[in-house]
Amino acid sequence: MLSSFPTLLPFLLFAFVASITPGPTNILVLSNSARFGLAAAVPIILGACASAALLVLLVGTGAGTSLTEWPQLQTCMQWAGVAWLSYLAWQIFRAPEVAIAAENTGKRLGLLGAAGLQWINPKTWMMALAVVSVFAGAGENRLAQVMYLSLAFFLISLPCLGAWALLGAGSARWLRSPRALQRFNRCMGLLLLGSAWLSMLS
Repeated sequence: MLSSFPTLLPFLLFAFVASITPGPTNILVLSNSARFGLAAAVPIILGACASAALLVLLVGTGAGTSLTEWPQLQTCMQWAGVAWLSYLAWQIFRAPEVAIAAENTGKRLGLLGAAGLQWINPKTWMMALAVVSVFAGAGENRLAQVMYLSLAFFLISLPCLGAWALLGAGSARWLRSPRALQRFNRCMGLLLLGSAWLSMLS
């Protein structure tokens, strides 16, 4: 297989780096697993990974080219993504101590929310465009290679986001008191807000 798909190994490294490095999705996984437990992060991981992999598949079949043809659409998507992430950051930041102490009363992102975040994030679309243009190649095997890339990205990103969930769940032992958990939430809210707005500058 590798002889007919020489870009697979470089792509696996690319997918690993893209998935494991900090970003809005990673921070949301970390925050939710620390606040609500490891099981609460599973829908977020599945939604984000499946949605990003689906975007790779759609871009590989020709969808998403309007992002390069219509810069205004990309700008609108970027502002929509930043607005949504800013709202989520505010919800995390402002969670009161009483609600935090109860733990399960907080608002969770969920599978659909995590999946939707990828669809309005132009950086995810640009990643998918880069994946297809650099690693998919051309010719009659292009569609099969795009399908392999999509599946590989899904399988690589799952354990990467899972590591962030384990990190969040492990940190819960230091978040026993309402005050400690509130401070953690405020840090996560600020990190999420910063990652959202920094994406506008890059």
